Amino acid sequence: MKLYLCEKPSQGRDIARVLGANSRAEGCLKKDNALIVTWCIGHLVEMANPDDYDKSLKRWSFDTLPIHPDHWKNKVKKQTKKQYNIIIKLIKQAKHVVIATDADREGEVIAREMLDAAKFKGKISRLWLSALDDTSIKRALAKTRTSESTVDLYYAGLARSRGDWLVGMNLTRLYTLKAKQAGYDGVLSVGRVQTPTLRMVVDRDLLIENFIATDFWDVYAIMRHADDQPFKAKWLPNEKLTDEDGRCINQSSAMTLFQQLKGAEGATDNNKELSGIVTAFKKERRKQNTPLPFSLSTLTQFCDKAFGLGAKQVLDIAQSLYETHKVTSYPRSDCQYLPKSQISDIGAIFKHLEQQPSLKQWVDGADSSRRSRVWNDKKITAHHAIIPTTVAANFSKMSDIETKVYDEICRYYLAQFYPIHEYDQTTIFLEIAGESFKATGRVTIVDGFKSILARNSKNKSDNESKEKNSTEQALPQVKKGDKIPVIDADIQEKKTKPPARYTEGTLSKAMENVAREVTDPKLKKILKETTGIGTVATRPNIFEVLLKRALLVKQGKYLHSSDAGRSLINALPEAVKSPGTTALWEQSLESIATGKVSMDDFIASQKRFLQRLVTFELENNSRMNIKATAKHLCPSCHSALRRIKGKKGFFWVCSDRSCKHTAADSRGKPGKKRKAFSSKKASTKAVKSKSNAESNIPCPQCGKQLRQIAGKNGKFWGCSGYKEGCKFTAQDKSGKPIL
Repeated sequence: MKLYLCEKPSQGRDIARVLGANSRAEGCLKKDNALIVTWCIGHLVEMANPDDYDKSLKRWSFDTLPIHPDHWKNKVKKQTKKQYNIIIKLIKQAKHVVIATDADREGEVIAREMLDAAKFKGKISRLWLSALDDTSIKRALAKTRTSESTVDLYYAGLARSRGDWLVGMNLTRLYTLKAKQAGYDGVLSVGRVQTPTLRMVVDRDLLIENFIATDFWDVYAIMRHADDQPFKAKWLPNEKLTDEDGRCINQSSAMTLFQQLKGAEGATDNNKELSGIVTAFKKERRKQNTPLPFSLSTLTQFCDKAFGLGAKQVLDIAQSLYETHKVTSYPRSDCQYLPKSQISDIGAIFKHLEQQPSLKQWVDGADSSRRSRVWNDKKITAHHAIIPTTVAANFSKMSDIETKVYDEICRYYLAQFYPIHEYDQTTIFLEIAGESFKATGRVTIVDGFKSILARNSKNKSDNESKEKNSTEQALPQVKKGDKIPVIDADIQEKKTKPPARYTEGTLSKAMENVAREVTDPKLKKILKETTGIGTVATRPNIFEVLLKRALLVKQGKYLHSSDAGRSLINALPEAVKSPGTTALWEQSLESIATGKVSMDDFIASQKRFLQRLVTFELENNSRMNIKATAKHLCPSCHSALRRIKGKKGFFWVCSDRSCKHTAADSRGKPGKKRKAFSSKKASTKAVKSKSNAESNIPCPQCGKQLRQIAGKNGKFWGCSGYKEGCKFTAQDKSGKPIL
């Protein structure tokens, strides 16, 4: 039996339709008993928790760190166990399995972890899909790859997940425990990529907050040559009057020059007439290449700026266009180029796009025979750029924002069939009253792709419009030595501005271009050859984690670091928070994916690193400088005290379970010290004693306490931070949450 193993049900249905597998069965589709299509629901197994290896590891404690399994375990996800069992049974019956999951590292892991679980020994092939329309599926089926060609992606995926587990599990526990000693009542999440990302926001915030604005002045001479239109020339002040960026910071000199230029306005006396002498003139035809179609990263940046969308929103929209509507190609792509094999689809794509009123004129004006730089097989990675497919869009089934994003994807595709943009760039250097001036201007010769990608200018600020007007002015044809009269002058007082705060779009771009953040030449070179820190697919989830853990907060579309986020970055060693180090880890994963580095060597290096770091932190025994979220601290160890209700009423216990300090309750505040007792035993009794009582167990999402709740269908556990937006819930087992 030949079995096609897909990543999700919709993908399975699409492939089954092309294969003719139309007979429904439980958890699969069949053509006959010889060909079956089944599907996962994302990952059907997950990495085991520390307490799955050793029950004692459920308690967070310094003396159990670092945790590093010798033999890795997966466990079946309870919510999808039924489909897991169906797939395992089918794999064991199969002689040939075709992996048909998403064509990337994670897709490879989703399929092969199932093959490993079933201990499959038969033939394995790989279906490599870039889109889910019938044309793309048929093309991929005709070029099925061998198992060996993609198996290293699986090892890279395993290395990524195991490395993340080691770093995240150990360092999150380590620094959360250190923070609790200082009175912080929350979870400090540490991750291989998320922590350097947090550091970038912290650094940007501190730069903004410590920024001191300075005044500077721009002076312009307004000139006219013969009967031509007036133009502006900007003063180039002597470096003695400027800051390091060439801006004049000497108000007196700027005002003196302005008044001198202004005095020439309307002059009738030849002795008072002020003119500029042309010292150099340059005019050249310049060409601007058509921007490439979108990758997920550039689509995120575009949608952030144009529509104010967050990274996760963009990914969800792009995934819906690909998976649900099938009108765009695979979205989790880091590539902006197209293979030459896609040229054959141009006509079919144009046919559908011309049916759209907003695009018809642009399809009519496009030259389908034009070949831009986008067609480059050497630039193709695992996927090609995000483009429209040969499927016609049904806008009645698409949301407004999906329609807008789809329209932009189509425009950037159509732009490849328009001429490049051409303009004349003119520069005139002048000497006026002994000072140097420069006039620049540009005149469009061929609009080209600009017409289809033109943005609405209403969203631009007045300053942006002024700058654009000054650079797009038409300049006269002059020659060296020409005299051009000054007819007016302008002076603008300005202030230096700090860099803008990050949005999800600009932070994603900064992660991609992280090479700019490092100074080491070798490391910078390596970073330029990679995609920075994280991947186009993981960055949206990284932002979500940082926001959920309250290490970042979002105000409007801008990201701000919280006090807890800053304290964590201050406490972490450079090796954990450095973007350069994280990028090297990503490079190692890429090396595993290409068979250059072994997964075992990578994991061994991570274990050695964690052992050294944990040993250093425990031997150093320094306390974190972090703002406590708890009102009351333990007098013995300075960890947060928690109020618990037992059989005889409320009392207080230390959040550090190794500390035995307890105190009586005095009108909602800790009172006199009580006799020593087992805090674990007392807290368990307290939870059982009354529904809705808070426990000592932190919420894995936000760090607040979990509490037991009596629901209609029995007891379950919820987060005490639900009013702040945390929706975490867990099933109850013997008075404890199943985490």
